[in-house]
Amino acid sequence: MSSNQNLSKNIKRLRKTKGLSQEKLARLADVANNTLIKMETGENKNPTLKTLKKVANAFGVSVDDLI
Repeated sequence: MSSNQNLSKNIKRLRKTKGLSQEKLARLADVANNTLIKMETGENKNPTLKTLKKVANAFGVSVDDLI
């Protein structure tokens, strides 16, 4: 399994665990909703480190935990 598949699965799992909608998570992470959806579906294969950090911070986890 590629790290990209892990990333999308982890984002989805963490988001559901925290009871967040994609829209709410996007707001918390201060990223575009479309960007988040693409990360979660695996369409965005190379999110920037800045974006990864924002999403990880919104979940309260490290980037390593996210990927």
